[in-house]
Amino acid sequence: MCLSNAGKFLPGADGWSVVTESVESQAQAQLSLGTAAARNLASTTKSVPQMQEITSRWLLKLLPWVQASGGAYRVNRRLSYAVGDGRLTFVSTGSQVKVIPQELGELPILRGFDDAEVLTALADRCVQREYEPGDVIAEAGEPADQVLLIAHGKVNKIGAGEYGTQTVLDVLADGEFVGDDGLMSDAAWEFTVKAVTGCTILTLPRTEFQELVRQSEALWAHVEQFQAGPAAAQNAHGEKAIEMASGHVGEPVLPGTFVDYEASPREYELSVAQTVLQVHTRVADLYNQPMDQVEQQLRLTIEALRERQEHELVNNPEFGLLHNADLGQRIHTRSGPPTPDDLDELLATVWKDPSFFLAHPRTIAAFGRECSKRGVYPDSVDVGGNRIPAWRGVPIFPSNKIPVSQTRTSSIMVMRTGEAAQGVVGLHQIGIPDEYQPGLSVRFMGINDQAIINYLVSAYFSAAVLVPDALGILESVEIAHS
Repeated sequence: MCLSNAGKFLPGADGWSVVTESVESQAQAQLSLGTAAARNLASTTKSVPQMQEITSRWLLKLLPWVQASGGAYRVNRRLSYAVGDGRLTFVSTGSQVKVIPQELGELPILRGFDDAEVLTALADRCVQREYEPGDVIAEAGEPADQVLLIAHGKVNKIGAGEYGTQTVLDVLADGEFVGDDGLMSDAAWEFTVKAVTGCTILTLPRTEFQELVRQSEALWAHVEQFQAGPAAAQNAHGEKAIEMASGHVGEPVLPGTFVDYEASPREYELSVAQTVLQVHTRVADLYNQPMDQVEQQLRLTIEALRERQEHELVNNPEFGLLHNADLGQRIHTRSGPPTPDDLDELLATVWKDPSFFLAHPRTIAAFGRECSKRGVYPDSVDVGGNRIPAWRGVPIFPSNKIPVSQTRTSSIMVMRTGEAAQGVVGLHQIGIPDEYQPGLSVRFMGINDQAIINYLVSAYFSAAVLVPDALGILESVEIAHS
């Protein structure tokens, strides 16, 4: 029999002392059923499968969807003429930058000119120059004897305001140009061109251009035709003018007119996003309680398909909104980050009843920081019970489908929507075979030799910009913390 001495007085070298060391007590016997064993008899409460990829997909919710019954949507417009407001594309080899010769056709004086040999000769005569932030590239009042092609960087056009003060007339960046009016005339710069960031500029001197004009009969004839002016009167948007009289008295002869249409209007064909969902028959037969396995597989597949649909509506090179905005509707920030001034400028591009902004969540956060710096507090609007930040009463919706570059820049879009408003519309076709949701079908494809059920899941969609001023983009928005 083992006796414990704990808590007793025992003799020691210095007299009696109390032993305080405890001994291990025996574990108490379990008196009830444990939770681990109890779970063997319990029916666990569980959620449906979750997926982090799912977002709010505001663009899909906000776009008015138009039925494209024939699988395509034709945008008929009034006849318009090219006004030469395009952008140039450059190629670089190390530190050397050259303009692609065919891209010089974006200059108004060269629009429609396609002589590859002459355009190559012009591209070879361009001189590369580098500028630091703050450098003056062209001074107001000096001879405008060259066209400036901006290969990289951002510049300000600075001119005199109404009361003599200096003001920023415009902000130009990659691919844009200035000074083309001086290629055939002894004009002077009406404004100062100043570098905002480090810039790479290609210059095409007037002397080089005029020398090629004298050498090439084709270029000479093209320039003469350009200087003669357009064959038909145009309005401010480049559309064929509708002749009319107003403010007259008496009985003058009224002008006759008609509205001409584009001979080859653009057609938007419905695009498709597809996948084949595969479910083993054993899973579909045996594991359907409490949740239907096929239903859950289909639900998550459709969620991913809708995410891809919104991504394509933003980024697709054929019909995506980032690529289909008119070049005249693309503007740049004044300094880099998105400021209230920049959003005001963006609203001015779609000033006729703008519907909403669309921006990456980090871009919206960057705009909030800029507002806080200025002591400005944007308002918010109620959209379906959600408080959405707004600027000038126009809501700013988040979308992670707008890309963010490695240099932490992104874009902000503003648009007017709806056919009645000549805005941006989404395109789909409802009533398709095996339709599961509007514009989306789930088609049974049979069971293969491995006892796997196959379902073809397809979504048909596209988007169209009815008139150019329905969509504006603020480009190269810096969203990094400053």
